Amino acid sequence: MNKRVLKTKVAMVSAEVDPFAKTGGLGDVVGSLPAALNKVHCNSIVIMPLYGSISKSYKDIMKNLGYIYIDLGWRHQYCGIFTLKRQGVTYYFLDNEFYFDRGAIYDEMDLEKFSFLSLAAFEVLKYIKFKPNIIHIHDWHTGVMAALLHDYYHYDEFFKDTKCVYTIHNLAYQGVFNKFDVLDLLPLNRSKYDNTNTINYMALGIIYADRVTTVSMSYANEILSQSYGEGLQNLLNHESNKLSGILNGINEKIYNPSNDKLIYQKYEKSNYIAGKLINKRCLFKDIGFNEDEANDTILIGVISRLVSQKGLDLLLPIMESLLTKKIKFVVLGTGNKNIEESFKNIAANHSDKFKALIKFDNATAHKLYAACDLLLVPSLFEPCGLTQMIALEYGTIPLVRECGGLKDSIVPFNEYTNVGNGFSFKNYDSNDLYNTILYAISIYERKDKWNNIISNGFECDFSWTSSALKYKELYESIK
Repeated sequence: MNKRVLKTKVAMVSAEVDPFAKTGGLGDVVGSLPAALNKVHCNSIVIMPLYGSISKSYKDIMKNLGYIYIDLGWRHQYCGIFTLKRQGVTYYFLDNEFYFDRGAIYDEMDLEKFSFLSLAAFEVLKYIKFKPNIIHIHDWHTGVMAALLHDYYHYDEFFKDTKCVYTIHNLAYQGVFNKFDVLDLLPLNRSKYDNTNTINYMALGIIYADRVTTVSMSYANEILSQSYGEGLQNLLNHESNKLSGILNGINEKIYNPSNDKLIYQKYEKSNYIAGKLINKRCLFKDIGFNEDEANDTILIGVISRLVSQKGLDLLLPIMESLLTKKIKFVVLGTGNKNIEESFKNIAANHSDKFKALIKFDNATAHKLYAACDLLLVPSLFEPCGLTQMIALEYGTIPLVRECGGLKDSIVPFNEYTNVGNGFSFKNYDSNDLYNTILYAISIYERKDKWNNIISNGFECDFSWTSSALKYKELYESIK
């Protein structure tokens, strides 16, 4: 008789989880990774806040498991526990209207609300009798859980064998607070903080977790440097023996042109040329471009938060020159008001060639993935990036700067060997971006080469299954 293999029990705790609450890539990851882990022989659950903004359609199918009380400083706080199962994953939602029904995920109550989430997660695990092998925490919001496990809960029989994995999605946001405010809230070892005035939740995750991961291999190396380390490079170098990078995946059921209900015309990868042209012509009509120019004019797109991190300060100075070329250009996103206004002004002056869609709209994003020929991601830094991977699924070629996950996922095209799935440039420089775009336009005019790149992109595997296997291996390596 075969010996039964025990599944690794993983408790994910996160401030954001798609589709319940999401502002960025963190929500995407925690919304997809647990289901992928369960398919590779893990038992993964998720704990998150029950935000007031969560759709009623989900709240209506949640089951009320009861409630507990959490002592957070002087507050004796109610914590309701609700659950639902979705795509094979059981989710647990922590209910406290004082913290989580405030209209926005992030606000001036962040310290207290996420300290509550971090402390309550341990007590909820005990309440539901889920004894995890691994607590997997994400970004600064739950970084303090690593310290709580080390200083307090490790002495609880329930958690004595539990290990902690901490994933950094974006090092720029660290959660730095007055130490007295933190120590008044949480049962941490006060003597460890005698020589500091602040406590950094991300730093606690790095120090006390058993393993630290980032969302790409290159970003794991970059954050050891002063340029990318955001002030934590010395700590990260000290802890580098437990640091690694695992590239994010994408949900290939959601981002698949053959079943995408949000695009104008579904298409198979085997007939992408006809399918993309239909989507391109429909988009041209919708946004006010001349449909007849869709056949032989390259459509360049940007789908992004409109902030400097995304390299848009490189793009703006070269737009006037670019628009003298035979191109159409579409920008979709919101962000910095000055960048928004700059794009609006360009659109007003070049309405026949440039459109600025200053909004975040998921359906429009899908339409752009299907219609664009070239997608720009010229980021200053990019821990992982998903847009370049999504673009490849739709036969849209990414042009990226060589950093973080962009470098790990996009191989620059070599027209002599026909190897590569996109275009890239190295230096954070407008001229380099401009010249790379011009090179991409020249390849677009050679359709055999362009189609080679698209075919190479279709062969890439950015599924969550590949990433989940690496996380499973990481979990099992912790002794």
